[in-house]
Amino acid sequence: MSKKFALNALGAASAGIAVAAALMSAPAVAQQKFVTIGTGGVTGVYYAAGGAICRLVNKDRAKHGIRCSVESTGGSVFNVNTIKAGELDFGFTQSDVQYNAVKGLNQYKDGAYGDLRAVFAVHPEPFTVVARKEANITKFEDFKGKRFNVGNPGSGTRSSMEELLAGMGWKLGDFSLASELKADEHGPALCDGKIDGFYYAVGHPSANIQDPTTSCGAKLVSLTGPVVDKLVADKPYYAKVTIPAGLYPNNPQATQTYGVLATVVASSKTPAETVYQVTKSLFENFDEFKKLHPALANLNPQNMVKDGLSAPLHEGAARYYKEKGWIK
Repeated sequence: MSKKFALNALGAASAGIAVAAALMSAPAVAQQKFVTIGTGGVTGVYYAAGGAICRLVNKDRAKHGIRCSVESTGGSVFNVNTIKAGELDFGFTQSDVQYNAVKGLNQYKDGAYGDLRAVFAVHPEPFTVVARKEANITKFEDFKGKRFNVGNPGSGTRSSMEELLAGMGWKLGDFSLASELKADEHGPALCDGKIDGFYYAVGHPSANIQDPTTSCGAKLVSLTGPVVDKLVADKPYYAKVTIPAGLYPNNPQATQTYGVLATVVASSKTPAETVYQVTKSLFENFDEFKKLHPALANLNPQNMVKDGLSAPLHEGAARYYKEKGWIK
């Protein structure tokens, strides 16, 4: 039976929603602790979801003394490496990057990160290929010899792109230009005619995809075929996904692709009480959390505590899940 990540059509009009961390001024708590969540580009869902988590944590900071802020970063690999360096408390990362870090594979082939801990999974992230309308692209293979944005080094998008290209037997030189723009830059570059397409792992609906489909009629391109079938069959962190028809302007068709899950991770050195309180703040306000971005609307707690999690659960998160009876 084929693996599937559920993705719901929620209306492209809501794609532009972005939630910033609510950091209201308040009297200093004597033992106030500051925590930072590493996210991604400001137009992606990581940044919005991180802001949503912080908003819920900060709502109860008078009780637990934790003040949460989000940081826009280079993405998955950057966040894991920065947590490892002790410079971030939490970070969003793709499920495949989490797996590689724990197993010592791909970008972590020089050594596994044994202190990485899973906190929870969040939304599905389909690999989304977008083409300039005038480029006449109908399938991914049509990008050979074209100008294509492969993602910035340090992003999960880039590492996933490299795995796809390796499976196809392609190299970066097979593009006439393999640009390394950050996620916030690829949409404007597409509409300005500087690139012909880009590849991006993102939850939907996303302002990042909404903007070029609205501004210059950009087209979503399906990502299918034997190479994708093999990747999904071989890798536990991949599953096939359908981006619903009509989710974005000028794209009435459903788009077939595959993807990963967004996950939130920490270090074993992140205090258990801190992780417990952040986890509790999210799940005790879960209905509110789901309303803070349309990509979060169909989340299920029972799936969030197991799907896409390769690293051991952080003891602080596990404590809360055991209290709720979600794990033994």
